[in-house]
Amino acid sequence: MLLQALAFYVFAAITVASGAMVVVSRNPVYSVLFLILAFFNAAALFVLIGAEFIAMILVIVYVGAVAVLFLFVVMMLDINLTELREGFLKYFPVGALIGVVLFAEMLLGLGIVGAGSTTIAGLNSHGAQVLAIDNTRAIGRVLYTQYFYLFQVAGVVLLVAMIGAIVLTLRTRPGVRRQKIGDQINRTKEQAMTVVKVPTRGGV
Repeated sequence: MLLQALAFYVFAAITVASGAMVVVSRNPVYSVLFLILAFFNAAALFVLIGAEFIAMILVIVYVGAVAVLFLFVVMMLDINLTELREGFLKYFPVGALIGVVLFAEMLLGLGIVGAGSTTIAGLNSHGAQVLAIDNTRAIGRVLYTQYFYLFQVAGVVLLVAMIGAIVLTLRTRPGVRRQKIGDQINRTKEQAMTVVKVPTRGGV
């Protein structure tokens, strides 16, 4: 128990410190790297409470895909840090409102508020075990029954975001040369090369 408590405090401290560094770091690349570190330590915390499936999903999906995608996008884009800092006060009320909403959701998830609802592990408000099932099956049962519509709405939001990203990427820009494979395949010999007759001893 002592080793488990020590591991919890170590992983929790690193997670909180990494989350703070994500916000206060001046370089966006460092922010993404600290975000990856926070994901790994959060996955370790999930392992400590016996939620191995959630820990693996956190590492595979968020670290392996989302965080790496953020890192490549930040490194490829020319981000003006001065403009980002200028909009801090402008968007502070909206960010504060979102923070309050997320804090309320965390309280609901931890059971501090609305403790009478059934938890994901199959426990009621009195702590009595209702169903002795594993974590993966419990998550699937809750997602596809109680939170089915919210799960589908989240999928639609992600689909719209993906379509928006594709539309913004495929816009036509003047002065940018794109490869047209069909034109390359269908071109004739006359279009592919030019025969120049050079006179003897005349040079090219």
